[in-house]
Amino acid sequence: MDTRAERTSRLQGFYRMSLEERVALLAQWAELESADLRVLEESLSLAQADKMIENVVGRHALPLGIATNFTVNGRDYLVPMAIEEPSVVAAASHAARLAREGGGFRAGSTDPVMIAQIQLLDVPDPQAAEKAIRDRREELLARANTSPSMARQGGGPRDIQVRHLPDTPAGPMTVVHLLMDCRDAMGANAVNTAAEAIAPVLEALSGGRALLRILSNLSDRRRSWAEVTIPARAFQRSGQDGLSVIRDIAAANAWAVADPYRAATHNKGIFNGIDAVLLATGNDWRAAEAGGHAYAARDGRYRALTQWQVVEQGGEPHLHGRLEMPLAVGIVGGATQVHPTAQVARKILGVSSAQELAQVCVAVGLAQNLGALRALVSEGIQQGHMRLHARQVAIAAGAPPSLVDRIAGQLVQEGQIRLERAQELLAAQDETTAAVPGDGSAEGRGGQATRSGGPPG
Repeated sequence: MDTRAERTSRLQGFYRMSLEERVALLAQWAELESADLRVLEESLSLAQADKMIENVVGRHALPLGIATNFTVNGRDYLVPMAIEEPSVVAAASHAARLAREGGGFRAGSTDPVMIAQIQLLDVPDPQAAEKAIRDRREELLARANTSPSMARQGGGPRDIQVRHLPDTPAGPMTVVHLLMDCRDAMGANAVNTAAEAIAPVLEALSGGRALLRILSNLSDRRRSWAEVTIPARAFQRSGQDGLSVIRDIAAANAWAVADPYRAATHNKGIFNGIDAVLLATGNDWRAAEAGGHAYAARDGRYRALTQWQVVEQGGEPHLHGRLEMPLAVGIVGGATQVHPTAQVARKILGVSSAQELAQVCVAVGLAQNLGALRALVSEGIQQGHMRLHARQVAIAAGAPPSLVDRIAGQLVQEGQIRLERAQELLAAQDETTAAVPGDGSAEGRGGQATRSGGPPG
């Protein structure tokens, strides 16, 4: 029995807690063991890294944050996000809190079907080749059934499709699509292996030459979606009318639907959320980006992946949003099972299938988009972003951990979030410390600095 079904991800003031307090709360919530906590602190060893890729010389760490407040299909999640950009985790958490006012996110997905492509060149009669391939469909599917573990889980080859490309820079070609249900795997290796297995038969049937045999990252047969409906009153703030805010959000989204220049930035914000979850869980975020952006241009014009509109529900205005996109993720195979932090991240998330993970990811993408649009149409996205960016400026100036928040707070108060000003403040702080007897510790510098955080979590 999953005891987390009774727990809430609504952790008020989580961002105000110390690092130690957050880890302790997370350990209790996700039932992490001491070994899991060591992984969060130490992450990937050099020896492990050396076996994952070639020419290893070190590790490149990213912060691992937790997005709070998420409810997806009636279940609460704490969502691990690996990302270096300030304000992303805070914005997703804040938007998820707004979503709770409308019951949280509703999500779903298709079967996890991937596409393998086999490129056939020099086919003498494309129409005859298509008929021969279709006539041998069952034999081809049987030959493509190369993954026993996938078959045991109910996955495997599903269909064969034939496409003709009569006019390419290299001349006409025939492309065969092998559709495979990959279950809980992302499926790249299995799909590529199956494509290799049927390529010789396709050559014999078509009279052509098989060149490329590889999966497509436009996995439009493997889509996930999330939607949310939030009452306008949830957006009410001092000096801001909730209805005006949601109308402006809908108008901002309409711009991204109509203008590819705006859509590129709009969709990048969606992937700020999705990529961070995929990276945390050891999934291929580059494949998700490729598929998502291709899907955004599926009708010949690049546009927003989300839809936001004002609707009436229960006699009052609501903001309704939906995001649907291809998303090939896995919870078995590859880095998902090799990278120790990815394993702990999945334990925190508590998903039991690739489809569940994909649904959570799309909900995070929708939340991230909402958080960005709400900020853009309200106080402006720079206010919160620069407040968090001030910490990075303080660190770049050489501030020790005990002074980062103090220097950052002063930069924000002055409205001068610049490296030169941070260095001046740090130098002044050092002069003050030198004049005070003591060991130069944080206590000698005036105690705990005020925490400068993001939007209330």
